[in-house]
Amino acid sequence: MSSCEAFDLGIQIAVFATAKDTEPVEFMTPHVTRSSFDNLEDMVAFAKSCDVVTLENEFIDSDLLMKMRDQSGTPLYPSPETFKLIENKKIEKGSFENAGIPVTPYAVVVNKEDLAAFGEKHGWPYLLKSSKGGYDGYGNETVTDMDNAFKAFESLGGTQGREILAEAFVNFRKELAVQVARNDHGTMVYPCCETIQENHICVAVLSPAAIDPKLQKKAQELAIAATEAIDGKGIYAYEFFLTEDNEILLNESAPRPHNSGHYTIEGCATSQFGNHVRAVLDLPLGSTELRKPAVALINLLGTKHRRPAQIDHYEEIMKTPDAHLHFYGKLQSKIGRKMGHMTLLGEDLDETYELAQKLTKNIEI
Repeated sequence: MSSCEAFDLGIQIAVFATAKDTEPVEFMTPHVTRSSFDNLEDMVAFAKSCDVVTLENEFIDSDLLMKMRDQSGTPLYPSPETFKLIENKKIEKGSFENAGIPVTPYAVVVNKEDLAAFGEKHGWPYLLKSSKGGYDGYGNETVTDMDNAFKAFESLGGTQGREILAEAFVNFRKELAVQVARNDHGTMVYPCCETIQENHICVAVLSPAAIDPKLQKKAQELAIAATEAIDGKGIYAYEFFLTEDNEILLNESAPRPHNSGHYTIEGCATSQFGNHVRAVLDLPLGSTELRKPAVALINLLGTKHRRPAQIDHYEEIMKTPDAHLHFYGKLQSKIGRKMGHMTLLGEDLDETYELAQKLTKNIEI
């Protein structure tokens, strides 16, 4: 999706691919390097072939990024210095805490005593998370008692030396998200949206969030402050909890385009992907205004295990004005895997969300 925006500006894309399967973006460009993050030589050679390098995910170490940038001489965004401040959940929370941004209560746990102490201090249930690499329900577990906690700690790799964080279970009334684009031209912040989660997977995004405009603005201000705290250049996404007491707590960040911002492709004057490309190339940033008063996004999750993946029962979406279907081109469908999304624009958020759910109800992938 970033590549599509780059092509509109006449920019060629090169891809450093680490997955065994063909990545969808590989169908868009002949400039593909297939290697791994264990091969610094290949990474440096790839970077030398580019004018600018940016990241599609954060599952990499800042020291490796530093070596790649310094040995190639090619600019990299987010910079290794920025990345070093958020490269795992422990460091990330500390960086934002130091900037005065409220975060969910947390602690590193290394043994049974730590697991018990966290439960006594913050109550049960609570969350255990792998400090690096978790997403969409992978790498985290909700634990309800000590037996459950130690089993989860063990399954997450805590007994093998993997760093594990405990996070307090926050009584929230909504989960919010904000995306921020930033470069030397300035900062643009997207509307505060609401994310709907099921089984730790985002199934829908509603923009703008149905909360007091003052709270929307507060979330935007915190997202901007977080981006400034890490001197971010590019697009950054922030996920927040809105508590029952109207406190806004920063939960997680992502130094890249994020699923919570996919609605911006049709929903905003400039998509998060467009502003990501502009930001890392140091071009003027575009407007983040909504195109309609209400935007609803439904994530289309895999419903079957089959290859090749295909989408069925999407015809009504194609017939509906201002409904936009995106099928990602992933070759293998897996149950619960994000395979695409549908965005619907409208005048009323409740009505738009209701119709979006109806349009996607029978889709199978």
